[in-house]
Amino acid sequence: MFEAIQNFDAGALLSIQENLRVPFLDGFMTFMTRLGDSGFIWILLGLLLLIPKKTRRSAADVFLCLALAFILNDLILKPLIARARPFETIDGLTILITAPGSFSFPSGHTNASFAAAFALTRAFGKKGALAYIPAILIAFSRCYVGVHYPTDVFAGMTVGTLAAVIACWLSRRYIKSDLFKKTE
Repeated sequence: MFEAIQNFDAGALLSIQENLRVPFLDGFMTFMTRLGDSGFIWILLGLLLLIPKKTRRSAADVFLCLALAFILNDLILKPLIARARPFETIDGLTILITAPGSFSFPSGHTNASFAAAFALTRAFGKKGALAYIPAILIAFSRCYVGVHYPTDVFAGMTVGTLAAVIACWLSRRYIKSDLFKKTE
């Protein structure tokens, strides 16, 4: 079964490389992938949400979701599974960015993006759900630039969302500080 998944992943990445890569998209996807570096865009957004008192609780939820997602994804799953990056195993695959040094499965960029998007959707409803647009673009960019398999991205989406569900539940249940209360 693992061989079938590996074959699917390799075929999908080579298809993206051969059929979708064009100079304009190369630049755009490289930009999107960099937005997700170290959760940059989501941390910046969380910091901006700390400024108005009425959104501090939402900022705390974003940071809690990112922290739990990072722990599950990068500290537990990546070292446990230790999957090699696709450019290390697929002949003919070219990457568009500097080679990452960590393991491939699950995608950390995708994990953080979906954790933050969930927290923002929960906090702001339809307006917050707009965070899924950059989250999806960041996730796809990881395959486009050749540093993640599609299954890495899918797992990152799943782990990030699960971490966010747990983090938001914990936040609502156990964090009662006035600093984080929403004002009506």
